[in-house]
Amino acid sequence: MIRFLFKGLLRDRSRSLLPILVVTAGVMLTVFAYCYINGILGDMIEFSAKYTSGHVKIMTRAYAENKDQVPNDLALIEVNDLITNLEKDYPTMEFVQRISFGGLLDSPDENGETKKQGIVAGIAVDLISENTKEIERLNLDGALRKGRFPEKSNEVLISDEFAGKLEVGPGDKVTLITSTMYGGMSIQNFTVAGTIEFGVQFMDRSGMIADISGIQNAMDMNDACGELLGFLNSPNYDDIEAMNVETTFNNKYSDPNDEFSPVMNRLKNDSIMSGYFEYMDGAVGILITVFVLAMSIVLWNTGLIGGLRRYGEIGVRLAIGEEKGHIYRSMIFESIFIGIIGSFLGTLIGLGFSYWLQEVGIDIGDMMKNSKMMMPSVFRAHITTPAYYLGFIPGLFSVVLGTMLSGIGIYKRKTAQLFKELET
Repeated sequence: MIRFLFKGLLRDRSRSLLPILVVTAGVMLTVFAYCYINGILGDMIEFSAKYTSGHVKIMTRAYAENKDQVPNDLALIEVNDLITNLEKDYPTMEFVQRISFGGLLDSPDENGETKKQGIVAGIAVDLISENTKEIERLNLDGALRKGRFPEKSNEVLISDEFAGKLEVGPGDKVTLITSTMYGGMSIQNFTVAGTIEFGVQFMDRSGMIADISGIQNAMDMNDACGELLGFLNSPNYDDIEAMNVETTFNNKYSDPNDEFSPVMNRLKNDSIMSGYFEYMDGAVGILITVFVLAMSIVLWNTGLIGGLRRYGEIGVRLAIGEEKGHIYRSMIFESIFIGIIGSFLGTLIGLGFSYWLQEVGIDIGDMMKNSKMMMPSVFRAHITTPAYYLGFIPGLFSVVLGTMLSGIGIYKRKTAQLFKELET
């Protein structure tokens, strides 16, 4: 029976070609749109990971409970030994130290007296090590407006707008007034190496990026940091791999009874980023639903047209005694074949376009040349495992649904009407 139906579709292209083309087009758009949305949202997630959360983040348990307050008095200690152990346990991953800090930034006049002063919010990263990837990771190259990157531990970058308020520029001295890890006051002089534009209003008003060694010295945090960010050896975040790393680390290093023991949280569990993952799942669900409904309507109409054209065939089959249910089921089996063929072709073409966009991308650099945002200028798609089977859901469901709806007319056929049609 299956072989007979398949041969019928091959020999009568008029009843299979158009539905296959419709399914192919719909599945291709579904797969491509999924990969594109996955790529765009993935870039947003990756951008946040590079700045704030990493693919995994290590903090002390006490720090994690109060991380919104940036409690550096609860920071990780003996960090160098911990990183050495992590490099042995997870050789394919990279771990970097970060310190978030705040305080007052003072710009002195020619007499050393306060000229301007403002509240500063900064992050300390590795800017001067020989093999550091932090400048590239934070996309600072495109954000630099004046001066250069720091080359010494006492050199910093501040936002261009903030530098204007403080009336300082590259080469000028500034004084950071903050607190140490142990609660004492710290007053440390720094040199402005350059100015940058973050593209985020809060950071542009009072942002500062410093080398981590200079801040560790200023805040009495030698061999200590607020957070350790871990990055997987993959261009995009893999939640399954991150979950495995999180589980093994916490089982080995974390003690629930010690508030100063390290604890690891993966990106998906971060309170800010969890919403993006839910949004991605919701977007995919809406995408599939829209294409299923749209293609079902198109294929329903196609099925009605095909049904009208096949009334003579259906009439003969009914006249020779074939059951209505058998005819109805055979049409559904035909639609399954059409759905499989169309879904396969659509998935193949959609993956082809997605792969091209993943490798080449769409360069929007010209559109962003006047933008202040520190974000990638190339949008890319991202092919994940669901892309290989996702298109079969709307492809099969819609064509079967369309056939089921259009085939209901078979049960309304009357014997008298059949003989009338056969006479013509």
